[in-house]
Amino acid sequence: MAKLTLKDVDLNGKTVLVRADFNVPQDASLNITDDTRIRATIPTLKYILEHGAKKLVLMSHLGRPDGKAVPKYSLKQVAIRLKELLGTDVLFLGDCVGEGIKPDIDKSNEKVVLLENLRYHSEEEGNDADFAKQLSSLADVFVNDAFGTAHRAHASTEGVTHYLKSCAGLLLEKEIKYLGDSLKNPEKPFVVILGGAKVSDKIGVIENLLPKCEAIIVGGGMAYTFLKAQGKQIGNSKLEKDKLDLAKSILDKAKELNKEILLPVDNVVVDNIDTAAKSEVCGEDVPEGKIAVDIGPKTVKLFEDKLKTAKTIVWNGPMGIFEMDAFSNGTRELAGYIAALPGCISIIGGGDTAAAVAKFKLEDRMTHISTGGGASLEFLEGKELPGIKALTDKE
Repeated sequence: MAKLTLKDVDLNGKTVLVRADFNVPQDASLNITDDTRIRATIPTLKYILEHGAKKLVLMSHLGRPDGKAVPKYSLKQVAIRLKELLGTDVLFLGDCVGEGIKPDIDKSNEKVVLLENLRYHSEEEGNDADFAKQLSSLADVFVNDAFGTAHRAHASTEGVTHYLKSCAGLLLEKEIKYLGDSLKNPEKPFVVILGGAKVSDKIGVIENLLPKCEAIIVGGGMAYTFLKAQGKQIGNSKLEKDKLDLAKSILDKAKELNKEILLPVDNVVVDNIDTAAKSEVCGEDVPEGKIAVDIGPKTVKLFEDKLKTAKTIVWNGPMGIFEMDAFSNGTRELAGYIAALPGCISIIGGGDTAAAVAKFKLEDRMTHISTGGGASLEFLEGKELPGIKALTDKE
């Protein structure tokens, strides 16, 4: 059943509690080094303020403080960045629950309030009912805009929905639309690209999407378990020995369903993984002692030919060690090609793939870039995420 979204709820005169994902990277001096996650939720926050909310109360986690107040995981810097991005004062409170919190919110002149790190309390990850009740007592309505934590049943994602009318923020609504709804009935041809290190991380995605797509393109470290399963030589490349039978069964299943699985036909290889390492291109078989670090030019062409007519593309996992410029060509070429495809829905499944697209400055040319790593993977596996399931149903 469809869930309530921000646009379905009357916000006028209400205090609105928002679960955001402000889990941002910081340097040793606690300066925020990447504010993408903060920026991503700004449209939701502006919408709430523009639609007559009395107060906007924000909550998030940062890092893994394991139930203790660890100063380096404070959200204080986030409050400063929020003030700049929203153009309005933000009251930062030193805790998220406790006797003084609600009075402080009620008497504050600031319309926007940011609570301290939820994970300073172990009750957050334990989805403690009393903790959830305390959080929900701060507001009249709950908005979840933190897709990155929607796969966790925590007090601030699932618990609070038992006490407040709950809806999806604009960002979460977009994730549901692209990673959920559009993949239930994708526009064809539908091609899936999978990369990254391990087959084991992507089993659920393959099982869910194989029957729905025309082809699965496989690159990255996980490709070499598939190539080995086909009897190819992979040198010292990444191999999950205990997943060889699984790789074989996936290849057999694809054949049975008349689906194509495309694997690298040439590879960029090195003696050791080092930025200064001399690389060379070899064919499908990787020579003894060599490590494959990227897909080769013939593979790039093969993959692009398959993507040429695609109307829906889902991409999860890079084609090589893209963090090192010398081994980033396959991922860069593919990203650029997809970005230029006309009339194609391109869905980038979070994590490393989103980081790669950002590195190549192609974010604006993709249809949707997921803000979740583990959450987007579970959504692509067809799982129901607790943080989404808990939201109020539309009548």
